[in-house]
Amino acid sequence: MDPFFYVMAIMGCGDDGSACAELRVEPARFASIAACQAAMPGALQRNVALDYPVISATCRETGVRMADAEPRRMRRTERRGG
Repeated sequence: MDPFFYVMAIMGCGDDGSACAELRVEPARFASIAACQAAMPGALQRNVALDYPVISATCRETGVRMADAEPRRMRRTERRGG
């Protein structure tokens, strides 16, 4: 299984920055949110020709996370006598 990583989505928005739609996802994968955010200026420059008044980007986590191998403890329940 692949580990989790971050991808950058390019968004097209209305004049006021609302009603955004995801237009594309950059092909690069990033190991951290900081690396993804550092790459945003270049990605936005590559996408200035999109037909939207406002172009923005967002980084999001994707991939597979491994579950914790330690089992959860069950709570003790009270027995009701009858």
